[in-house]
Amino acid sequence: MARGRGGLDLITLGRSCVDLYGQQTGGRLEDMASFAKYIGGSPTNTAIGSSRLGLKTGLVTKVGADHFGRFIREQLTVEGVAVDGVLTDAERLTALVFLGIRDPDTFPLIFYRENCADMALCVDDVDPAFIQSAGALLINGTHLSQPNVFEATMKACRLMREGGGRIVFDIDYRPVLWGLTGKDMGENRFVADLDVTARLQQVLPLCDLIVGTEEEVHILGGSTDTIAALRTIREMSDALLVCKRGPDGCSAFPDAIPDTLAGGIVGRGFRVDVFNVLGAGDAFMAGFLRGWLRDEPLGTCCAFGNACGAIVVSRHGCAPAMPTWDELQLFLGEKQRPYRLREDAELEHIHWATTRRGRYDELTVLAMDHRSQFEEMCERLGADPERIPAFKALALQAVDRLAKGDRRYGVLLDGRFGMRGLEAAADHNYWIGRPIELPGSCPLEFESSADVATELATWPSNHVAKCLVLYHPDDPPGLRDRQERQMLRLQDACRKTGHELLLEIIASKNGAIDATTISRAIQRLYDLGMKPDWWKLEPTDDAVAWVNIEQAIEANDPLCRGVLLLGLSTPEAELIASFDAAAARPIVKGFAVGRTIFADAGEQWLSGKMDDEAAITDLSSRFSVLIEAWRAAKARVSTAPVREAVRR
Repeated sequence: MARGRGGLDLITLGRSCVDLYGQQTGGRLEDMASFAKYIGGSPTNTAIGSSRLGLKTGLVTKVGADHFGRFIREQLTVEGVAVDGVLTDAERLTALVFLGIRDPDTFPLIFYRENCADMALCVDDVDPAFIQSAGALLINGTHLSQPNVFEATMKACRLMREGGGRIVFDIDYRPVLWGLTGKDMGENRFVADLDVTARLQQVLPLCDLIVGTEEEVHILGGSTDTIAALRTIREMSDALLVCKRGPDGCSAFPDAIPDTLAGGIVGRGFRVDVFNVLGAGDAFMAGFLRGWLRDEPLGTCCAFGNACGAIVVSRHGCAPAMPTWDELQLFLGEKQRPYRLREDAELEHIHWATTRRGRYDELTVLAMDHRSQFEEMCERLGADPERIPAFKALALQAVDRLAKGDRRYGVLLDGRFGMRGLEAAADHNYWIGRPIELPGSCPLEFESSADVATELATWPSNHVAKCLVLYHPDDPPGLRDRQERQMLRLQDACRKTGHELLLEIIASKNGAIDATTISRAIQRLYDLGMKPDWWKLEPTDDAVAWVNIEQAIEANDPLCRGVLLLGLSTPEAELIASFDAAAARPIVKGFAVGRTIFADAGEQWLSGKMDDEAAITDLSSRFSVLIEAWRAAKARVSTAPVREAVRR
């Protein structure tokens, strides 16, 4: 495998937009009532898909100086795609596409691409150093449709050739983007046109790999006879030709074109229930390139491509549906996957867990999501409850004063009293948690709406849903079963709305606790199908209990983000004393503590005896004490083996 001087495997060039996907299926686009927002555009999808499969990728495109342009840049960064070539156009808006899913054969599309940013790419925007930082360049047909983007594409190809890299051509034919159909016919995949054929063929001598569907091969080869079209292409290029054939797999042609598609190197297809074909071709390309750029045998490249395409057709969206390397390996394993692939809980969990934003080796959270406790405090002090939101807004300021942008910090605030803090947190990169439970409810009830999915649909996607459950594995069966049903409903809602779930288990309020109580509760919930992203658990100095907890989590969900300690109003010294036992287990990442930190400042501030600045200082100072104690406990654990080795 050849990488460029900058260490990239692949740079893609071309369309980058925001996809607005209708969330209702089975009807006309006219009848869609709501839309999900995803990053999109064929080369952008392929850059993301390839990155998820382990390739180092970059993108050359333009976005608008607008909210959607910033969204695209942020998403690319999250996905590990180099954005050095993503330029901002102050004069034009980011392109949009509205998409719908009507039935397995009908996917209405409306492209909003009039004078859009990515089609303004010109030769001066192509940076030679960035292009030659990669070992391969992917170009596509849409960016050959206008003179300026054609010239920009050709310049990038020449630079890649001069640097010794390879060129990949994704034919990517959309007749509407060439002005050959009405604007309401975005889903149309083929209109014969000699001028389009002539334009596309100009890049053929430069290519090392050419990939397209049969319809795309037809437009490139100038014939609706697939074999004849392939032979015409072969006359103009020595590239490896790959014809995508949907559920029938693909056929690859490294040399002369045989008389039938079956005469090539055939990669078997995967029969799955088709939910959405949009993005499948981009996924195929990502999978094929994962093999081809790593010099795998052609059969393996085809298998990777076909598998990625099969996975994506089972899901909503294009880029977000792209599989990760772990997911692809699971799919290609010996186990038979179900025909309705979206119902494969194992595969869907791997997808969810391996595409979550960020990684947390440590997380310390100031928890001020309490509601009933603040109301009780106001009643006891004779303070006005309407002042609670103003005090809670100080939480973010206290965290920011200490963290200064460090992503290892977070806030836990509620939507009832803490909304101003949640809104302000949108401008920071801290972890944000938000409670969903009705305070004190047992059996568990949800706040704001009995339909928890409806409530979560109103939350920003980066808000982690925190749910406190007073749950003991030895609870009476009726209570236990009811609470478990609620937790399963919540998890389902979180996955469908794209929110992570932090499950806070407090067992001590419901019964006796020993070294196995919490691990038994965790195991029971895993047995039911629960796989929260985070666990939030009571502090204990029982080292055996933490070993049992860690073993239960690792045995059932090795991709779990980890455990956070809760405080339960534990005095500071007692809480710190419990840190050593928890810090000894890698699964415990930190804490989310509230009343231990804010109780005194809350009373003083609500009583009018402390101003904002003093409250922020007090909160920040107490939070800092716990953070330093936690890190010290972790440090003692990490150096313990070294000290033991020295003694020996």
